[in-house]
Amino acid sequence: MDAYLQRLQEAITSATVGMTAEDLVRHPQGKWSTVEVLEHLYLTYTGTVKGFERCLQEGKPLARTPLLRDRMRTLIVTGLMHMPQGRKAPERAQPRGMAADEVTREIGPRISAMDEAIAQCEARFGKRTRVLDHPVLGPLTARQWRKFHWVHGRHHLKQIEKLRQQT
Repeated sequence: MDAYLQRLQEAITSATVGMTAEDLVRHPQGKWSTVEVLEHLYLTYTGTVKGFERCLQEGKPLARTPLLRDRMRTLIVTGLMHMPQGRKAPERAQPRGMAADEVTREIGPRISAMDEAIAQCEARFGKRTRVLDHPVLGPLTARQWRKFHWVHGRHHLKQIEKLRQQT
């Protein structure tokens, strides 16, 4: 498994180890619970897997030509490894009520599936090829996708840590 995705998987496990069902669903008014944060991450991994599988099925990268704003956003997130705050999750990545036991059981395998799909596209289309568009960052290479998920995951793991401290 890629090092970024391995670290991500380990960090999620570490952040949630020992949490009770009550801990997983507790949240301040208007904020996501730990299980909702995990479901959001799960949904982003699912979307990434589907996108990379589409590339493989069509036999070609599906990324458009990057614009200057794409390059700048990508630099901030995957180059400087900073996730800007305050952006609302796209509708398709918003929690829908997945059960806590299901999301905690399925998130690790979903990361593994994502790693496999990304690796297959990278092997087929090349390391430097922008393979697929991210909805905010624009066209990304396989490596940039992995780094994005690490940075994005770290951002949300900080939220989980704050929720744990409120216990």
